[in-house]
Amino acid sequence: MIAHTLDNQVSWITLNRPEAMNALTPDQRNHLIQLLEDASADADTRAVVLTATGRGFCTGADLRAGQPPGNRLSGDRLPGDVARVIRNGAQRLIAAVLDCEKPVIAAVNGTAAGLGAHLAYACDLILAAESAKFIEVFVRRGLVPDGGGAYLLPRLIGPQRAKELMFFGDALTAADAHRLGLVNRVVPDSELEKTARAWAERLATGPTRSLALTKQLVNASLDSDRTTAFTAEAAAQEINMTTADAAEGVAAFVQRRGPDFKGR
Repeated sequence: MIAHTLDNQVSWITLNRPEAMNALTPDQRNHLIQLLEDASADADTRAVVLTATGRGFCTGADLRAGQPPGNRLSGDRLPGDVARVIRNGAQRLIAAVLDCEKPVIAAVNGTAAGLGAHLAYACDLILAAESAKFIEVFVRRGLVPDGGGAYLLPRLIGPQRAKELMFFGDALTAADAHRLGLVNRVVPDSELEKTARAWAERLATGPTRSLALTKQLVNASLDSDRTTAFTAEAAAQEINMTTADAAEGVAAFVQRRGPDFKGR
């Protein structure tokens, strides 16, 4: 189950299968993707918080839930079946977070393992409860990381650290994740929701389109040369200067007052 509420222009998406450590079934994964796509298109949504209930944030795909008809991940398989399932499943989920046009905060309440860890790493900002753990669990099962892990981790902490986590599969505490630069802040468990709410509501009062373009520029810069990045920056500036919030920001500066951004 995934709970969803809209509060003060913040979309709260809560994974709510604590008995399964919030492992994702295919239906839940697709629901999560749809909620992220909806957030992009909804003018009343200006920030997103992704969190969970219980002791787990998300322990990845629910391998006990079975696969939808036609996946053929067990028994006879055709060439390309596994790659197709990964593209349409884990990779599509991570892309939905990276491509969401609103800032996405992960409020990691507990264990984030496998795809669940990558789901957190794809978010724009990561808050971790002190009890949270991050585990590259794939090697323990003899599997290759999915959900963009080999793309995300080296960009966050460098290839040597990424290989260490992926080769050994050891659990990483929230404090160690913060030390490595994987999370923005570690807070007491009791303060996680309060801190996530404060951050999200602050983002929700910001210049929404400017934040979307900034997110796009930063994400793209990791795969761009300088010329491409500078061209994209100039284009983003051109687009942003047509927004009402840009005009309001400049007017507020000239008038020496705080801006009142409307997200448009």
